[in-house]
Amino acid sequence: MMTFNLLDEVLYMPSDVIAAWVLALLLGPAVLVWITRQRKWPVLWEYARTTNHRKVGTMYLLFGLLFFLRAGTDALIMRTQLAVPQNDFWVFQGEKYNEVFSTHGTMMIFFAAMPLLIGLMNIAVPLQIGARDLAFPFLNAVSFWLFLAGGLLFNLAFFLDSSPNAGWTAYTPLSTDTYTQTAGNDYYVFALQISGLGTTLTAVNMIVTILRHRAPGMSLTRMPLFAWATLITSFLILIAFPVLTIALFLLMFDRLFDTSFFSGEMGSPVYWQHLFWIFGHPEVYILALPAFGIFSDIISTFSRKKVFGYMAMVISLCLIGFLGFMVWAHHMFTVGLGPMANTFFAITTMLIAVPTGIKVFNWLFTMRNGIVRFTVPMLFAIAFIPTFVMGGVTGVMLSVAAADMQFHDTHFVVAHFHYTIIGSTILGIFAGIYYWYPKITGKILNRRLGLWHAGLFVTGFHLTFFIMHITGLNGMPRRTYTYEWGENLLAFNLISTIGAFMMGAGVLFFAWNIYTTHKSGEKASADPWQGRSLEWTVASPSPEHPFEKVPIVDQRDAFWYAKQSGRKLQVEKDPRPAPIAVYTIQPALMSMILLVMSIGLIYNWWLLALICGGFLLLMFLWRTWKDERRSLYEREEPDE
Repeated sequence: MMTFNLLDEVLYMPSDVIAAWVLALLLGPAVLVWITRQRKWPVLWEYARTTNHRKVGTMYLLFGLLFFLRAGTDALIMRTQLAVPQNDFWVFQGEKYNEVFSTHGTMMIFFAAMPLLIGLMNIAVPLQIGARDLAFPFLNAVSFWLFLAGGLLFNLAFFLDSSPNAGWTAYTPLSTDTYTQTAGNDYYVFALQISGLGTTLTAVNMIVTILRHRAPGMSLTRMPLFAWATLITSFLILIAFPVLTIALFLLMFDRLFDTSFFSGEMGSPVYWQHLFWIFGHPEVYILALPAFGIFSDIISTFSRKKVFGYMAMVISLCLIGFLGFMVWAHHMFTVGLGPMANTFFAITTMLIAVPTGIKVFNWLFTMRNGIVRFTVPMLFAIAFIPTFVMGGVTGVMLSVAAADMQFHDTHFVVAHFHYTIIGSTILGIFAGIYYWYPKITGKILNRRLGLWHAGLFVTGFHLTFFIMHITGLNGMPRRTYTYEWGENLLAFNLISTIGAFMMGAGVLFFAWNIYTTHKSGEKASADPWQGRSLEWTVASPSPEHPFEKVPIVDQRDAFWYAKQSGRKLQVEKDPRPAPIAVYTIQPALMSMILLVMSIGLIYNWWLLALICGGFLLLMFLWRTWKDERRSLYEREEPDE
């Protein structure tokens, strides 16, 4: 058992390292503040201190896209390695390949898909429900900077040659220090803890905002479906992410303090699998449900029809969220839980296809007899439907425990996972960015470049992952960096690699589209798409105070029906107290100090961690004392 002796650890830590970190801790924030306050960087300084929901959402999108590019580069490296048999493009005894697929999965799930969806929630949801901002603007900024601190910490591992190498699931005992003694998996633990805290705080913020800050007359049954999806997703986060937090804490103690929660006589690696997948499968729906909401709003807008079966869509969202917590062990059919457990989780996995199928039919019936406009967001939505259905079909195949014994840990599972996650989440993110880009920047993304993006990405996606069903059925295992010439897999893998590079080319068109639109794009009106919900009643880009007079909502799609009748929405002075939006650097400083504190814990530099912890405590106490919301609750003395 490791003994904790602060003095020994301080003495062991080189003095120049101590001096460098303390100097960076003390001077780094001051230098950052000085640089950003120079006249050359007014926008940077503004966004570093903002608590406005649109600007925070824009930063989520910006850094989420940067991390998406990094994770996509990892994917291209993997596909290049697998393009031909016995390739040595990216291997050093297989270890470098282990690192690249671990970082790819972790980055895509936690630092690309999640923040991109949260960014769209930040931008659209307050406007859709008629709120002036999120309920807790300061907390919203803290959430973003925690995500960014976690993402920077995770990427820092690459530059220190310490990338995680136990997969994005970090299965024990492989992820314990018995088998992976480098610091890579410590970076995984602390980065996910930090960013996960930010995600949990965002869920609290979204729930309070949706339940307490809706416009007059907007009952829950009149909300747009994206707001409904955000609400249900936020409840899923509040239940699922604490389970991941517990698992990561226990793994941290196993790695740093020689406990044995997941190894030894008292522990078991299966405990980690239960904890991880109790979080991990709801996480699939945490990613998918917001995309379902995005597609619902887009399909309705560009079909010029209300959503078919609105209440059925709401109930199916709730059912998917509920059943999502009852299927985690279908990832563990090969563990040996027994026939009763396998049967139960097989049945619940099949059941979850029912509410999902309801949604698919409702989307199709929404388009039926509609006046469909094939805009770029609508094309992504149309491409999503068959893609996700194919992923659902293979999911039902995997739900059969006996068949899963053959499919498990093959490329078939990789193909299924990407058909569901990319088919819903990534296509939904692209659709949402094109759809709400006017509210973000005041401009419309170029249609021609958008068509190139959609065509290359969707075509490349099917070339990449449909083929993986075949390689998986032919026995190719996942997470392996090579295969033999005689296995007849060359043609399939080469096609899959070509498809991956087509997807990459599509993303480059997307990046070029953003750049050219920023330079000389078409200015957007308040309602460029002839929208149906309240976000299209405010200017593009949305102002910091969008609803000085709040619209009165008397029915679903009230804005659409008001336009059809040739009248304006009725408005009234907003009786609700406005959320206190301030400009402050505190969230950024607190998160960066937490990042440095995590580095101290990773390398057992206890003095550094202790100093950072002290700074965090002082900043927390200062924030509590100087909370500007106090003015909302202060009452003046009555006149005598």
